[in-house]
Amino acid sequence: MEKIAFKMILRPGCKDEYVARHRALWPELAALLKAAGVSDYTIFLDEATHTLFAVQLTTGAASSQDLRTHPVVQRWWAYMADLMETNPDQSPVSVPLEKVFHLP
Repeated sequence: MEKIAFKMILRPGCKDEYVARHRALWPELAALLKAAGVSDYTIFLDEATHTLFAVQLTTGAASSQDLRTHPVVQRWWAYMADLMETNPDQSPVSVPLEKVFHLP
């Protein structure tokens, strides 16, 4: 198992809608992530900075970031683009984070 972390930025005032959309996560997106080896995916929010902090447990080196060309992921990005800072292709601006400590 590999643990991958990254951060994204939520637009101010969008927390409730972001949470609601993730509570109703599309079953086909959840299945796609699991099939790609993502066994655990958690997102935290720092409300003071609007920073979303995501952690994924994956098998191998794959992550949700490797699914960028899949049509389901493309649709999800379009669906979420009004809530987050995005790139021109509507993918969330995502910054990988370096692991500097782990207590097993």
